[in-house]
Parts: sequence; structure tokens; C-alpha cells
Amino acid sequence: MLTTWMEKKGMTMYRLAKTAGVPYSTVNDLCSGKTRLEKCSAETVYRISKALDVSMEELLAPCFLHRCSFENFKSAVCHRVKEMGDMNFIINTLESREIRIFFERKWYPESFYLLAMLDYISRINDVPLCNEYDDIRRCKLEKPVFPAGIRALFAASGNADTIKKAEDTAIPEFVRFNIVENEVKNVI
Repeated sequence: MLTTWMEKKGMTMYRLAKTAGVPYSTVNDLCSGKTRLEKCSAETVYRISKALDVSMEELLAPCFLHRCSFENFKSAVCHRVKEMGDMNFIINTLESREIRIFFERKWYPESFYLLAMLDYISRINDVPLCNEYDDIRRCKLEKPVFPAGIRALFAASGNADTIKKAEDTAIPEFVRFNIVENEVKNVI
């Protein structure tokens, strides 16, 4: 996640090392994943955060993300949309850079779901898409992912029409990533 901040600030590893006053080898190890930021001394994190002009909390936050089940993640995103409203959700999602953070962590279902939701909410509100994630938009999950309810219904009935109907009525922004999602706005 350090590389994300560096890109955002237009800073190379060499420039960050010089500006922060930390060894280049430390910055290189952090960027390559050999060393984890949360394992660095408080002084090193402080120096890097100052050089990048971000708080230590912002810099370290991605290090402490906990991965929950995908169903819980989807539910949390839908509730966030409901609580925040469409426009605040769009703004918050773009500012948080969660899509990129999840993608860099190889949490592809979460990254794709959040981007699909962002694109869907943007479309229904006639907001232009942010092109910052065009590289991620060219990717998708290897196999389709269905909601737990659809999987349970299919397992109980064995009726392939259940799967077909879910695919036919799925939201296009989610289908692009091989995620079958039909209902994201009516959460309880």
C-alpha cells in the first residue's frame, strides 16, 4: 500500500528515502513486500508518513484490514450505500482507494464487487466513470460467483433454471466481473 501513496504523490523510492531520511534499502524492502510497514519502528513510519504528507493512521490502515466472508463483505457494502446515499458512497469509495488496496492484496472478489457497485451507482445516477480503475475493469473472476441464497436454492431444488434466471437478471456491472448480483439496493 506504500506504493499506492508513492504513486499518488508522484514519488520514487529514491525520493521517498531521501525525503523521509530512511535508508533506500528499507523503502525498497517495503515496496517489494520483503518488509511489512506495520513491523517498522514508529520513527520509520512517522518519517515516511511525513514525507508522503499523510497521517500515520492513514498509512497504516491498510495493514490492519481483516478479511471477512465475501457474503458479509457484500452485505456491508450494500448497507454502506444505503446509509451514506449514492453520491456520498461514490465520493467515499473514490477517496478511500479501497478498490486498489483490495486488488493489490489480491482480494479480487472484494475489489471487483466494490468497483462494480461504484460503476452501477455511477450509472444509475448519471455520473461519469472514474478511469483510475480501467486496468481492473479488464479483469474478472475465473468462475461465476452467485449469492448464497441462489446457491442454497439450487442445492435444495437441483433446478438449473434457478441459476439461469439469476444470470439473466443480474446487474451488468457485476456480471462484467463474473459476479451474479441482482439486488443491491433493498437491504434490511
